[in-house]
Amino acid sequence: MEVKIVLAGRQWLKGQNNDTTNLKLKKVAGIFQNRCQRCNSLVKFTLPNGKKYCRVCIGLGRICEGDFLYQSLEQIQYPPKENLLSWQGELTLDQKQVSQDLLNSLKQRRNHLVHAVTGAGKTEMLFETINFALCTGKRVGVATPRIDVVNELFPRFQAAFESVKIGKYHGKEYFEARDEQLIICTTHQLLKFYQAFDLLIIDEVDSFPYRNNLMLYYGTKNAIKEKGVIFYLTATPDHSLLIQAKSNKIGYSILKHRFHGGKLPVPQEKMFVRPFIKNKRIHPKLVKEIRSLLTLKKPVLVFVPKIVQIPVYEKILKHNFSKLRITGVHAQDEYRQEKILDFRQGKFDLLLTTTILERGVTFKSVQVIVVAADDPIYTTPSLVQIAGRVGRNKADKTGNVIFCYHRYTKEIKEAKRKILEMNR
Repeated sequence: MEVKIVLAGRQWLKGQNNDTTNLKLKKVAGIFQNRCQRCNSLVKFTLPNGKKYCRVCIGLGRICEGDFLYQSLEQIQYPPKENLLSWQGELTLDQKQVSQDLLNSLKQRRNHLVHAVTGAGKTEMLFETINFALCTGKRVGVATPRIDVVNELFPRFQAAFESVKIGKYHGKEYFEARDEQLIICTTHQLLKFYQAFDLLIIDEVDSFPYRNNLMLYYGTKNAIKEKGVIFYLTATPDHSLLIQAKSNKIGYSILKHRFHGGKLPVPQEKMFVRPFIKNKRIHPKLVKEIRSLLTLKKPVLVFVPKIVQIPVYEKILKHNFSKLRITGVHAQDEYRQEKILDFRQGKFDLLLTTTILERGVTFKSVQVIVVAADDPIYTTPSLVQIAGRVGRNKADKTGNVIFCYHRYTKEIKEAKRKILEMNR
């Protein structure tokens, strides 16, 4: 029997329509009063024919004056179920409390902030609430700013909800849109939804490019139903979210312990006077630090601030460590997913990366070096998250994090202070 696709809770441009959709649609002007109706940005740019168009959300298809957005008004009635959760793991007492807090907030239709250290097991704490939502016919979205985190979360949710068809959407893979009850996607993909979700979970809410992004905030607001609930998950919430939580405007749960009870790794700080690379040679002190970590026979993640530096470091490190398996990865790397999987499976000893791997990914027993930790790209939350890649293994709770810098910044100081504070 062919399943009718109605694209419930979706919105799209005329010309992107799907012939299998129903006709219960709302038609709105794509641009109204110089505002893009998909992303709410002020429209400033003009085509040669004189029509204004939105450049901000152009990656989802150009929208200009005279275009129309179609918004599906269909609401699918998902049948009630007894239980859909196939995960058999156990939560700690603290995790169970957070899980119960979330379930209560959903039942009370109240937004909620989960403030939990990296490695606390935030994903597992969601399972009971998501199971309740799915079993009672609600639609659930899990959105995160990073593609790599979507790829990390998707198989974990597949394993936890084996009988549920889960949608996976991000800009590096193409799938025909369906009416899945549970969807894992990037926050950019939320701009394709309209009043779709009863429960929308924003993971890593403080992460680039979501943080302080008015377009993505608008997309989130548009994607949730009028009586829907939003959960915010992060290890480093911004001031505005904490104010809402502490003034009791939204629910709040804090978890300062990792799931295995271990503490967060405290960064070692290493000051460098001379450049990290000069005359095609890496600073001998940096080579020494890398060599010291490699003697532990554990994989090493080396963070560098710029994509153009990846091949430079890779070439020199391969010369210095000729017997090691070394590669680099960044956001524009077409083999990015394969390299990350290979590193996780132990096929590489050292992986050079940009901030794309600062959060939401787990590698067993990994050690970390941040080169140029004083670069403006590294905020306090990103440095905390990078440090949080270490010590996530229950059988190996400790590890090394090294911040290398020329100038001791406020961000480095605050990152270490926050880690020590959570450990206390």
